[in-house]
Amino acid sequence: MNETTLSVAVDYKSEILKLKRQLNAVILAHYYQESEIQDIADFVGDSLELAKIAKSTKADVIVFAGVHFMAETAKILNPEKLVLLPDFDASCSLADGCPADKFKAFKELHPDHLAITYINSTAEVKALSDIICTSSSAEKIINQIPKEQPILFSPDRNLGKYLIKKTGRNMLLWDGSCIVHETFSERKIIELKNKFPDAKLISHPECEEAILVRSDYIGSTSKLLSFIKEDSSKQYIVATETGIIHQMKKAEPDKEFIPAPSEDEACVCNNCPYMKLNTMEKLYLCMKNKYPQIILDEDLRKKALLPIEKMILMS
Repeated sequence: MNETTLSVAVDYKSEILKLKRQLNAVILAHYYQESEIQDIADFVGDSLELAKIAKSTKADVIVFAGVHFMAETAKILNPEKLVLLPDFDASCSLADGCPADKFKAFKELHPDHLAITYINSTAEVKALSDIICTSSSAEKIINQIPKEQPILFSPDRNLGKYLIKKTGRNMLLWDGSCIVHETFSERKIIELKNKFPDAKLISHPECEEAILVRSDYIGSTSKLLSFIKEDSSKQYIVATETGIIHQMKKAEPDKEFIPAPSEDEACVCNNCPYMKLNTMEKLYLCMKNKYPQIILDEDLRKKALLPIEKMILMS
């Protein structure tokens, strides 16, 4: 059966639900997934929320509709469970841009610094870190570190710069960025603001500083979602990956959500190419075949577990 025939023949939603019962599986989906994947998932959330759910789940199988580092985190927290990722190539520009050997050298240059590392990193980098954080927990974690303790923050420089302003800490930053959040056009956002003067610009802290200084609200994906539920405005320009808009529309159907544009009109750069590798077909096939699955060396897993557990405790 070829791929075209498969797409016609299979009712993915019903087959996925059937496999979920058979496997005693839980489906976790990040806010940046396609809307149909979000709608079939048991839990939709940001990295911190999904990490906590992965740690507490009673399911035998975790199907992680997200990117590789997220599924790795679920496996680190659940070594005895089968962890599946619909597309093994669903990577992350931040994780790819911070290889373990270079991170190790960076850390060795500053042995007196505490390494606080964004969850958007590989298991190998997590294992070299002191504490992991997410965009929703980073400020709270940093504020618990003694002020005299110097900090290395990796791998997102934009989130790091934002946290320096928020906490007053003079952290040393790894020079990495997210390919989605660095593409938003300040010029086009100004044009949108002129066109929709009542619209509030809400932004993820991975955005460039030029976008953040113009923002009416800055927060993680989960905090952006909470904000639009509580705020009285009717229009929002959303400067993060477009997948979150699906949940925003479900939560507030009478409000308008406008995706922040990138500079390149030929590129839908506000969609994460890695997140969008996952499809309903791949979700179905990974559950049917129990592949691809996340496999980690046990020594590596134990080392990576310690800073993740610190994150969960401190957040």
